[in-house]
Amino acid sequence: MKTVDTLIRSEADGGLSFGDFSLQEKKKLADFKHNGDLYKIKTFNEITKLERNETFVYESVPGSAVFDYKESADTVTFSVTGASDIQITLELEPDTEYKAYVNDEMLGLIKTNLGGKLVLSVDADAEKAIPVKIVKA
Repeated sequence: MKTVDTLIRSEADGGLSFGDFSLQEKKKLADFKHNGDLYKIKTFNEITKLERNETFVYESVPGSAVFDYKESADTVTFSVTGASDIQITLELEPDTEYKAYVNDEMLGLIKTNLGGKLVLSVDADAEKAIPVKIVKA
């Protein structure tokens, strides 16, 4: 099963990896420093949630493991694993269209709601990380 060996870690290339869907009980870690920000992770088999500076960033139901999460002004990229299909919610710009790619296939345009939430589903695999890319249209 491919999970992050710690609840959260910084990658050498500037990415962030977090989450462990194999846990039966919820684990939390707060005040993890990465690129000048403070992150908080909550993860187990039912949910994985990431906050940056007390603001929502990522959530998956059920839980997931995320590898090399990176954000820029118009793009979010990461790879994800999980025990079953995952519904992922990301916090992006409100009322904005994004192109969503999963496993290098374009799903189409997804518009965020007024709160900036973008929701997509990924057919997860516990052994193989599935690439996800969200690009501002």
